[in-house]
Amino acid sequence: MIHDNSTCDSLLDPYLFLHYSLIPSVFIILGLSFLERRINRTKFDDKIELLNRRFGFIIPLDLIGTFNNRWTFGFAFGAIANKVMSLFNEEYLPPGVPSWARALGLLVGAIEVGLSYYPIFACLTTEKHLIGSVTGFLYTMTWFIVTIIDITSCPHGNTLGYYEKVIFEWPSLFCLVFLMGRFVHIFIKYTRIYMGADIRNDEKCFLPIHQAEHIKRLFRKPVLEQKSWFQRKIYTWDPCFKFPSRMIGTTVLSLFCLYIFVSLEYSIYRKIANLLYKWEEQMEQVAPEMPWEYYNQSVVAMREFNEALIGVWFFTTFLACAVTVSYIFHILVCYRKHMKRLWVGERGFLPVKFQNPSSKQSVAAIARYSGWQVAYILWGYLIMHVVQCLFGLVLVYAFVFPIIHGQALELLKGLGISILTLAIAISLMILQVLLASKFFLQKKIAPEDKQKPLALNNRKAFHNFNYFFFFYNVILGLGVCLFRLFSSLILGSWLIARIDRPILQRGYESSDMGYNTWIGMIYVDHYHTNPILLGFCNILLTVRAEKRLKELPAYSVFSDSVGPRASTKSRTRWLLYYTLMNNPRLIIQRKQKNMDDLDNRNIVMQTRLVQASVLEAENRNIQERPLDTNSVEIWER
Repeated sequence: MIHDNSTCDSLLDPYLFLHYSLIPSVFIILGLSFLERRINRTKFDDKIELLNRRFGFIIPLDLIGTFNNRWTFGFAFGAIANKVMSLFNEEYLPPGVPSWARALGLLVGAIEVGLSYYPIFACLTTEKHLIGSVTGFLYTMTWFIVTIIDITSCPHGNTLGYYEKVIFEWPSLFCLVFLMGRFVHIFIKYTRIYMGADIRNDEKCFLPIHQAEHIKRLFRKPVLEQKSWFQRKIYTWDPCFKFPSRMIGTTVLSLFCLYIFVSLEYSIYRKIANLLYKWEEQMEQVAPEMPWEYYNQSVVAMREFNEALIGVWFFTTFLACAVTVSYIFHILVCYRKHMKRLWVGERGFLPVKFQNPSSKQSVAAIARYSGWQVAYILWGYLIMHVVQCLFGLVLVYAFVFPIIHGQALELLKGLGISILTLAIAISLMILQVLLASKFFLQKKIAPEDKQKPLALNNRKAFHNFNYFFFFYNVILGLGVCLFRLFSSLILGSWLIARIDRPILQRGYESSDMGYNTWIGMIYVDHYHTNPILLGFCNILLTVRAEKRLKELPAYSVFSDSVGPRASTKSRTRWLLYYTLMNNPRLIIQRKQKNMDDLDNRNIVMQTRLVQASVLEAENRNIQERPLDTNSVEIWER
């Protein structure tokens, strides 16, 4: 898909390059898959010896149980932030797709983008570190060079104007540079390990270290620590808890996508502001057909509206960005809090319908979460910003402009009347509560009770009180209903980006698909990363491994589980040969075949005795032979 640009022509179209990048991407995936061995053999492995359990599945990222290299995967997500925003704009929708098949066309475009960046993730997760680091570095550098060529040849665009591509692409370039440095670090690290200059200490453990420390902490007596204001009010660092790579990657991707989205919103605002200013200029230049006084008022009103819109938009932009960024990090805090509650068996913070979620829905939710979280953040920012702008304009026209126009006294008078009316309404509501507490409830049963029992007193007076206040509460209920609607609008627009809490009323939470996704995601993590469960399974696996190790014979070290599978008969013969070589006297004691002839038996026994004597002599000579110091040094190295 080629985009026309009125300012310049790019030497290399990144959209066209993305299509062609699928070719090397497929070859890289096939190469890494060839190096990956499958656990079980198939009939094809027996027929084609070259396969030998090759062409196994490779994974780009374990979204559930990966706690290592989390920020590396986070920057890998950040490298595709601009492509994710392009998916929102439907720029990768294949041409000629009918309207009814747009969803399928968007699926094809999303798969194409994912496949083009698949090698970067696969090279980070592969066990063939040297090949993966070299391949990943070259592939990442190719994307970096293509992006640099596109920016330098045509830095401007039609959306933001000057240096548009620099503004949009620098987060991706930064992440690509980080990934190239990471691949170089992996290559140097494992080169030193293979050369023997360093020790490999990144072996995968069934029970991660931080979760083992969490289990140890449960057995210790809790110690009260003095916490600072930041730890009490904002965040407390927990060394025994780590966020999975999915949460870190989603956080980084949300931040970069929010930056790009705000830049796009600014370009749209600038176009709207230019149209309003042109309209204002046309109103000033065109001779009025209406009386001059009314025309002058309309021009002044238009100018005031433009000035108010500029101030309100810039103020609410920073406010909405600050709130959204705080939401992005607050979601991490809520994730840790919810996971810890589930670990101790506490589910009371969840609605009743979500305390036993569906397994299939939870598995689907873990795949939806990252994409939906980014979408919720962007849409939440936009809706919150629009609502803030509207309320900001209302406040400006209600308070600022009357003061500027010298109507401060009338404003204070109207504000005083409104505050007084509201105060009287609230006072009457409080009065009903005080009367109910003073006259219409029986006395405390015990002096130490905190409140009176829910038992009526003075029933006749209460019925009269209830009757006369009924007519007033009808009027009061109208205002309270409007306040309820106003509060729902504010809270709904303010919390639309919070996927970790429902915004619908109790009983209707199942209609909130975002909250359903959150619940399913944390339940999958709870069942697959629970430290107690993993610790118990780790103990079972350790005991089982020790038991199997004790049952293995001395020559079990010669069993090759990685190489080609040999037949049972061949393996048995090899083990027998090795045993007889180390114990020649066992040759004499071997069971003989059924022989009726006594002479043949004697001949076989004499032959075996000679063989045993020869082997014993050879073993003795090998043991008494002097050692070669050079070979010993090489062996020790």
